Amino acid sequence: MASHSTLLFSPPNLSPRFSSLFYYSSQSPPLQTKKLSSLSLTHSAKPRRLSVSVSASRSLQALVFDCDGVILESEHLHRQAYNDAFSHFNVRCPPSSQPLNWDPEFYDVLQNRIGGGKPKMRWYFKEHGWPSSTIFETPPEGDEERAKLIDTLQGKKLAVCSAATKSSVVLCLENLIGMERFQGLDCFLAGDDVKEKKPDPLIYVTAAKRLGVSEKDCLVVEDSVIGLQAATKAAMSCVITYTSSTADQDFNDAIAIYPDLSNVRLSDLELLLQNVVAAN
Repeated sequence: MASHSTLLFSPPNLSPRFSSLFYYSSQSPPLQTKKLSSLSLTHSAKPRRLSVSVSASRSLQALVFDCDGVILESEHLHRQAYNDAFSHFNVRCPPSSQPLNWDPEFYDVLQNRIGGGKPKMRWYFKEHGWPSSTIFETPPEGDEERAKLIDTLQGKKLAVCSAATKSSVVLCLENLIGMERFQGLDCFLAGDDVKEKKPDPLIYVTAAKRLGVSEKDCLVVEDSVIGLQAATKAAMSCVITYTSSTADQDFNDAIAIYPDLSNVRLSDLELLLQNVVAAN
């Protein structure tokens, strides 16, 4: 007897491309492979319906999704980050006297041509000429200087330190930021990686050692007093972005407190840390 199955998959608060309704019926005619007509997409403002017809001898065993552009609409944030870095370091490619700015139309082409942040910049500079900047007053000529320029533009060292179980944090990060950026973290530590959990400072002390930086040059972002205590005991400055369940906790030791970080820029955090260092 033929069977009939329906799979609903509509995660909230994700990319519209990811929020879709999948419908499978084994009563439909067999799927003809390599024919686009076998797979129909209905485009509308509502969740899209994907109808796939398969033979009774085949069944769907797994759904596999890409991350960027599918689960997360993140490419516009990448473009903004590049342009912010170009402006911050006054990156100018001849003959322009203005900082380099990748507009949406150009970036749409670039992101579909070159994968990865550093390869994008290296390709662009090879094609359009290596730039001057506050890093190098004149365009770098040797491989070592060019590598330093790319590494500096790519940004600050980035770490994630969570007290949660490693497998759960890995699953979360891989799905939220994508495998490429997760593997690109300069340091990742979970509760499994240290003997003592927050508020013990061990996880942050360990992170500083792995990053090869001084604790005073680190800035921690936490949401709870337990995390704040771990950071301050590690001699690190800490910014708090509280949640509804931690809003009433004592955050007097934090250098700044935000309800959220949506309007906080990297330059704001840099200035905060500079003021703390100067005051001490």
